[in-house]
Amino acid sequence: MAAFLADQDMQDIVVPGRFNGPPNSGNGGYSAGLVAAFIDGPARVRLYSPPPLETPLRVSDVVGGVEVSFGDTLVASGAPVQLDLEVPPAPDLATARDARKRFPGFKQHLFPTCFVCGPGRPLHDGLELFTGPVADSRLYACPWTPAADLLDDEGNVLPVFVWSALDCPSGFGAFGDQKRPMLLGELALEQYGPVPGTGDLVVFAWPLGSERRKFYGGAAVATGDGEVLAAARAIWIAVD
Repeated sequence: MAAFLADQDMQDIVVPGRFNGPPNSGNGGYSAGLVAAFIDGPARVRLYSPPPLETPLRVSDVVGGVEVSFGDTLVASGAPVQLDLEVPPAPDLATARDARKRFPGFKQHLFPTCFVCGPGRPLHDGLELFTGPVADSRLYACPWTPAADLLDDEGNVLPVFVWSALDCPSGFGAFGDQKRPMLLGELALEQYGPVPGTGDLVVFAWPLGSERRKFYGGAAVATGDGEVLAAARAIWIAVD
């Protein structure tokens, strides 16, 4: 059995209240990023139940990866992945800024206080990733200037916030402006290098098809001149 936890068989993680998706549970991308920290290299994280906020969650080393639980409830699992994803060329900053104006959530948002894409949070308290449709394209995009409290000591975006940043955009890429409520089921992500926290970045997403209640989307973050720094593939589940 591979050892994925560095020092012990079990550890606890906590999703702070600031990093919510729905009002009473963790943002899917942030929560997945916490789990992915226990996996070396590209990772795939599946969410089975809403991660509770401000609650210790037990991370256990299992065959092939890790599992995260709250009591007897399985919350998430994580495992290494080989991300085979064709990433389209990134839109430029001007295009991303223009697309942001058409963010569907400005008109109607299921979770307006979501840490990643909620327009109902205090200014600069969330990531403010308001991806809108790019004209004459299947892409959704927006600019991103990471705040200082998202960075490590070298000025790069902490990995957990890279995971956060590719969560909700992948959803809008997957289902566009459909009004059906959906929740993140799985996120697989590969980071190709440091994501610098200085200067403007571009976050963009695109559809990868659908099957019954499952919607598939890709997302990536790039520099302003088009260098892709991280990419992800997501599965979103339509809920009643």
